[in-house]
Amino acid sequence: MNIHEYQGKEVLKQYGVVVPEGKVAFTVDEAVEAAEALGTPIVVVKAQIHAGGRGKAGGVKVAKNLDEVRTYASEILGKVLVTHQTGPEGKEVKRLLIEQGCDIKKEYYVGVVVDRGTGTVVMMASEEGGTEIEEVAAHSPEKIFKEVIDPAVGLQAFQARRLAFNINIPKELVNKAVQFMTALYSAFVEKDCSIAEINPLVVTGDGKVMALDAKLNFDSNALYRHSDIVELRDLEEEDVKEIEASKFDLSYIALDGNIGCMVNGAGLAMATMDIIKYYGGDPANFLDVGGGATTEKVTEAFKIILSDDKVKGIFVNIFGGIMRCDVIANGVVEAAKQVGLDRPLVVRLEGTNVEIGKKILNESGLNIVSADSMADGAQKIVALVK
Repeated sequence: MNIHEYQGKEVLKQYGVVVPEGKVAFTVDEAVEAAEALGTPIVVVKAQIHAGGRGKAGGVKVAKNLDEVRTYASEILGKVLVTHQTGPEGKEVKRLLIEQGCDIKKEYYVGVVVDRGTGTVVMMASEEGGTEIEEVAAHSPEKIFKEVIDPAVGLQAFQARRLAFNINIPKELVNKAVQFMTALYSAFVEKDCSIAEINPLVVTGDGKVMALDAKLNFDSNALYRHSDIVELRDLEEEDVKEIEASKFDLSYIALDGNIGCMVNGAGLAMATMDIIKYYGGDPANFLDVGGGATTEKVTEAFKIILSDDKVKGIFVNIFGGIMRCDVIANGVVEAAKQVGLDRPLVVRLEGTNVEIGKKILNESGLNIVSADSMADGAQKIVALVK
């Protein structure tokens, strides 16, 4: 789960991370009032969307007076920002962060991630702040320093100190940088983050070590432990189909293709998308209905797929181990009747109650193409869509 920058900064403040003073605004008038309340000669007007690259897209402006705040707020609110993370469709800006300007002396990067290779949390840092870490890795990988953190003892002071020296934090501010990194690590672990990225971390003219930006993502599987984080969820920033899927505990991710997929099991779902690509098609989604799906759950999954206008055909690929093929068949038939199936449908069933499932589909009166194998099904749906 993602949250906005201003929300992330509020979370980090709880752990002692220094951030600029700022206020959220939903209208132009609120933006001006916020700037007036902050009382600094320079304020920054920042678009709040769940995507990076806002500055390059015109979503971050420095205002020197209230008139400029009003002008910039008017320009940014309601604007569709297109960045490298939004895709070509972009995202509409519906809220702003009005933040105090600060005397920036140098920008750095600090991030905390889960490293699947080592199975531990890793803190990364670079003196190439303000640049996407992917770009730094591409042109200056030697400027990225990492510390692998032992989960039994957490981030140690010597590790944070080593990172601070490696990225050339001024010597007189190293202790503050250590405190900053320690607080960031604590927030990451205690809030079950999947990523905590500060880009840029800045040192200021008055000797502060500060998070000028903050990106926090959270492990969705751990949200039951954090009702305070769940309250920060902005549904307007999420895909409508993904929101609907989450209501029924379905694992759904929208993609750009035109072949809808309904599969049971994450591994089989990934393999299904791969084999569709292999035969020249493009999957429209990842959808795992899980092992314990009911007819209602399958019905809703099917309706979600059909609600995507880009979908020109559907491939149902079920291996019934825990999941029963007759339950899947009933769900497909029920959903098709409710929504009105007007696109090609290929179904491959195998496993528990497969014969019953096939009988249900055959007697449904629907135009269903049966497949004998995953490869057979993928080839048939690709051909039908084309």
